[in-house]
Amino acid sequence: MKFEDRLNSLGLNLPDATVPAGNYVPFVQAGDMVYISGQISNGPDGLVIGKLGDNMDVETGAAAARLCGLHLIAQLKAACGGDLSRLVRVVKLVGFVNSTDSFTDQPKVINGASDLMVAVFGDAGCHARAAVSSPSLPLGVAVEVEGTFQIK
Repeated sequence: MKFEDRLNSLGLNLPDATVPAGNYVPFVQAGDMVYISGQISNGPDGLVIGKLGDNMDVETGAAAARLCGLHLIAQLKAACGGDLSRLVRVVKLVGFVNSTDSFTDQPKVINGASDLMVAVFGDAGCHARAAVSSPSLPLGVAVEVEGTFQIK
């Protein structure tokens, strides 16, 4: 099944690839690798703002990470000239979770992005990963995820 078909079968629509809010680019291609800048939890209803362990639960945080994953895929599609079939594999995700000092379920939150990559890309979506706590994130968002992808 083509990756675009998988997105459709999952009932997912990719957002538009967002433009940077600062002095950086949304992605850099070096050889067959694409490095995508951190994508924040931004959905159809706006930013998902909150702090895990304070005013947000793990399930809501995982949904926010899934939104970050959708934005990563949108940036990947832009990097591939609109052709997601160029993906060879998702290499690594790094997830940042806006969380309290006592919150320790960052991996469960970032599973929202990881599970999305596997659902959309199958075996090519299996990746290395880091899931870390952050005392705050830009604009107060709950989650930010960056990614490294190999393309052909």
